[in-house]
Amino acid sequence: MKNMIKINCLHTTTHNNESTPIAMRPLLLLLHLAGIIIWVGGMYFAHFCLRPVATEQLQPAQRLPLMTAVLGRFFPAVAIAIIAILISGVGLMLIPGFARAPIYWHAMMGIGLLMTAIFGVIYLVHFRALKAAVATQAWPTAGAAMNRIRPLVATNLLLGGLTVVVATLGPLLG
Repeated sequence: MKNMIKINCLHTTTHNNESTPIAMRPLLLLLHLAGIIIWVGGMYFAHFCLRPVATEQLQPAQRLPLMTAVLGRFFPAVAIAIIAILISGVGLMLIPGFARAPIYWHAMMGIGLLMTAIFGVIYLVHFRALKAAVATQAWPTAGAAMNRIRPLVATNLLLGGLTVVVATLGPLLG
């Protein structure tokens, strides 16, 4: 237990009871959580609320341009959220130091980096193909691009949920 670190909103206390003010921690945590809420919440809305209703009520010629426009607004917000999450996550890890940070913080960072890579594939590969197909009204091609995006979003949504579980239960695991 000699390397155990106790963190609260105002100080980090190490095993030898040295105390360092960490006034930035609440701001970093706010930035981190806001980014996660935007990203994971947006994925949930798009995947479980918007897409099923659009699929039920709209034909491809209406649905695919709608989804492309919605994703065209959402993805830049996700990119900003990812930057905020990564910067704040590294900032939070620097408070105790990477070597002293709890193992579950490292797990969250790894999951977050995997999610970021998946988002990169969605945005840089499949969304570009979707936009190009919608622009030329090539509905089967646009539908195929959307069908490649959907499971990747579902994967990221599951990984985001896993990250919440790790963040919540991680302290119980040591």
